[in-house]
Amino acid sequence: MPKEKPTNKQDAEISSSYNVSKEDRRAAFRAMLAYAKPHRGRFALIFLFTLLAIAADLLQPYLVKIAIDDNLLVGKNDYGMLIWIAIIYFVFVVIGLVFTYLQNNMLQYVGQTIVARIRKDLFGHISKLSMSFFDRFPNGSLVTHVSSDTETLNQFFTQVLLSLMRDGMTLVFIIALMFHLDPVLAGYSMILLPIIAGIAIGFRSYMRKVYQITRTQLSRLIAFTAENLAGMNLIQAFHQQKEQQGSFDEQNGRYFRSNVREVTTNVLFNRSFDILGNLSVAFIVWIGGMAVFERTMEFGVLYAFITYIRQFFQPINSITQQWNTLQSSTVSMDRLWRLFSIKPAVQDSESPAPLKPSAVKGRIDYEDVHFSYQEGVPILSGLNLRIAPGEMIGIVGATGAGKSSLMSLLCRFYDVQKGSVRIDGTEIREIPQASLHRIVGLVQQEPFLYSGSIIDNVRLFDELISRDTVIRACQFIGADALITRLKDGYDTMLSERGSGLSAGERQLISFARIVVFQPKILILDEATANLDSYTEQLVQSALQIVSKGRTTLVIAHRLSTIMQADRIIVMRAGEIVEEGNHKQLLQLGGYYEELYSHSQGTHAVG
Repeated sequence: MPKEKPTNKQDAEISSSYNVSKEDRRAAFRAMLAYAKPHRGRFALIFLFTLLAIAADLLQPYLVKIAIDDNLLVGKNDYGMLIWIAIIYFVFVVIGLVFTYLQNNMLQYVGQTIVARIRKDLFGHISKLSMSFFDRFPNGSLVTHVSSDTETLNQFFTQVLLSLMRDGMTLVFIIALMFHLDPVLAGYSMILLPIIAGIAIGFRSYMRKVYQITRTQLSRLIAFTAENLAGMNLIQAFHQQKEQQGSFDEQNGRYFRSNVREVTTNVLFNRSFDILGNLSVAFIVWIGGMAVFERTMEFGVLYAFITYIRQFFQPINSITQQWNTLQSSTVSMDRLWRLFSIKPAVQDSESPAPLKPSAVKGRIDYEDVHFSYQEGVPILSGLNLRIAPGEMIGIVGATGAGKSSLMSLLCRFYDVQKGSVRIDGTEIREIPQASLHRIVGLVQQEPFLYSGSIIDNVRLFDELISRDTVIRACQFIGADALITRLKDGYDTMLSERGSGLSAGERQLISFARIVVFQPKILILDEATANLDSYTEQLVQSALQIVSKGRTTLVIAHRLSTIMQADRIIVMRAGEIVEEGNHKQLLQLGGYYEELYSHSQGTHAVG
């Protein structure tokens, strides 16, 4: 496997892939903040708590200034006044502690609530997107959106927002108190503001680019890891551990270098403010000290002023330390907004047809169907097919003949580019997808089982379906004996994808789902391809049971699966080249006879 080398050009491409216009960025920001609107009352309380906590903290140096200038330095030695100042100072400390605690806890609750709602809506949105979306987006990237990007937004609401609110108000209070103490010295201090603004603006565009690259590299690393974990059996079977380790090292190295660049930029940005802050304190001590020596300024004023100038840089440092989180939050908002903005390629009609699943007979018509996954690469071209209610149809053909595409169109995972697919004369694009998926049941080559009990996997976690209904369904298709042999029977907990069960047992569970949900049309997509002969017989028996009274379409790799079908459709290059029952097709001596002979090992397909 060739290894991809990191280049500056690649970094540029990553960065440009997330460049969005200012209008889109504002739209993303508004969309995310819309989730905060229901919590306006709590945000008002947080603002009030923050205001009281800041006032209590900033009035403490002023009390010390009063004690120094109005008592100690003038020789009053009024112990009663000092005790009262000490009591008030302690009260301010308690007030600051209480309201800081309240503001932090309430903000954390609000932030977690907002992000939980965003995460819920995001998962719901992704689950409604069409299959063409999942063809383009790797699962690892979607995992990053649902977990990492939403967690970054959580940091925005619980850290960045608090810093902007608390530290912004702190700066305003400090500046007001500094001008109250000494307008001239405060004026000198204000020279720092344009310098601070210049540093921030100078770093802003570069830091945004760095954070974009880092998050994209993380997304790629997660996607690569997820894909390799899913295909670990194949990697081990072909002894590809070393090659995949090398590819992982490349991905991990790029993410490492991006992180180092991010940390270096952040440290340089923050240390610039540290140096500026220390120089400013030294400057104020020099100017103020000269004023105290010349008796144009009281010592208590200088003490309070030095305290405030040091506190002046604390909120600035806090804001700048949140700068990387703010940049990451902005990138995450952009990414989530782009994902939320994607509309499903397959959507319900504005005027749905009144077709009830219980009234469906099961007639299927493909009329002049044209379909392609990519423009210019046709899969089906003008296909016509009529299927009678209750008919069992076998569909065979070489890989790439269009068999699975035929099924995907019927399930409406994709829409046709031209022509139509009809059920009982109703165009499926006019049938609501929720109804369509109750009408059409699908059993795939690798049935997907979830982490949970066998009961829940059969009823797909629908609590409205009773336990007895599930058990009767399993007994009906012959799976009861297999399940009751397990230690916990129907309560046996399955791990991801049903590991611990054989392929045949997983298929039988998927057949039980069909019995429970009772679709009028049944699709089996290579459902017996990976089974041994004994298990295939069990599944074939189950198939005969569940197909009764249903229109059944069977995509077959093993021709023995569809030899008893009412009709067999033979496909080649997206077209139906032959059709008939097994005996009729063999008598034709055409393409089906070649496929059959090849499956029997008598000769190779020409």
